[in-house]
Amino acid sequence: MKIKNKEIADNKPPFFVAEAGINYDGNFKKCFELIDAAKDAGADAIKFQTHLAKYEMIDTKITLAHSKKETVFDLMKKCEMTLDQHIQLKKYCDKKKIIFLSTPFSTQAADLLKKVNVPAFKIGSGECNNFPLIEHIAKMKKPTIISTGMNSITSIDATYKFAKKLNKQIILMHCISMYPAPSNKSMLDTITFFKKRFKCPVGFSDHSDDINLAIAAVALGANIIEKHFTVSKKWSGPDIGLSITPDKFGLMVKACKEIFSAKGIRDKVLKEERPVTKFAFASVVTIKPIKKNEKFTKKNIWIKRPGTGQISSKNIFKILGKLSKKNLSNNYQLKYSDIK
Repeated sequence: MKIKNKEIADNKPPFFVAEAGINYDGNFKKCFELIDAAKDAGADAIKFQTHLAKYEMIDTKITLAHSKKETVFDLMKKCEMTLDQHIQLKKYCDKKKIIFLSTPFSTQAADLLKKVNVPAFKIGSGECNNFPLIEHIAKMKKPTIISTGMNSITSIDATYKFAKKLNKQIILMHCISMYPAPSNKSMLDTITFFKKRFKCPVGFSDHSDDINLAIAAVALGANIIEKHFTVSKKWSGPDIGLSITPDKFGLMVKACKEIFSAKGIRDKVLKEERPVTKFAFASVVTIKPIKKNEKFTKKNIWIKRPGTGQISSKNIFKILGKLSKKNLSNNYQLKYSDIK
């Protein structure tokens, strides 16, 4: 599966998404700063959120923790972007050679992103069980990333089955919808569980306030790492507290790539190891002079380095009890031709 020119697969490095979300806090100019910073930090993609408030929620007095004065509806309204603004961001991302993504929260927002020609869709955890939205997006036949926070395995099973019937290009994201998510609640083994259960690419949408869990997720097989991102911790916005800055994002990318390069299963001796075997391995040697027709015992032969002798240490038990063909000196590397 590919997102634009990036292949999402177990044998490919993880796909890094800088989750800008609404960290621009309604200031459109900040979006370009976020794009520049994400590109410089090593992100493959930057993801925003496409809100059309009147289509995604009703106006209530519900507020977020970061601001008791501003309602969620007012925040979504403030962070709305027009089609033209989306096109501007997409063009700028193309110029900077970073992939533009965004999460729609309504079918109308998904249609807007279709006009922008995004290479993939992201469905947030809150919409994981929003089947009308999933159906609408899945029918567009583009890679679709679905976050699974706040959903039980029963709910995720149903969502995956529903989406997969409509679109084969489904990616699941393990996510804990806490802000920030503590390590002891992060349940990273879910990544390997999802990969075995669903046989699809699996990523990690990391809501922790550090990079350690993202690095561990790569070791467990995560194909995508999505991390909340900001240019500065001094910016205002609901997700700034758990967002990391460009320098830390860069460290995360470097560490994750190193961990990815270290993966694999040993099934043979590396050619780079072979020179070491000469002095690290051992051979069967005499530990005292042996006369012709004398029986080999643990008192006259044993194991000593280097491993340059003809008979390796593991074969000593095949020799014990047999007779010597000739007189042998002490510290002599035994040969099969010496044995009767």
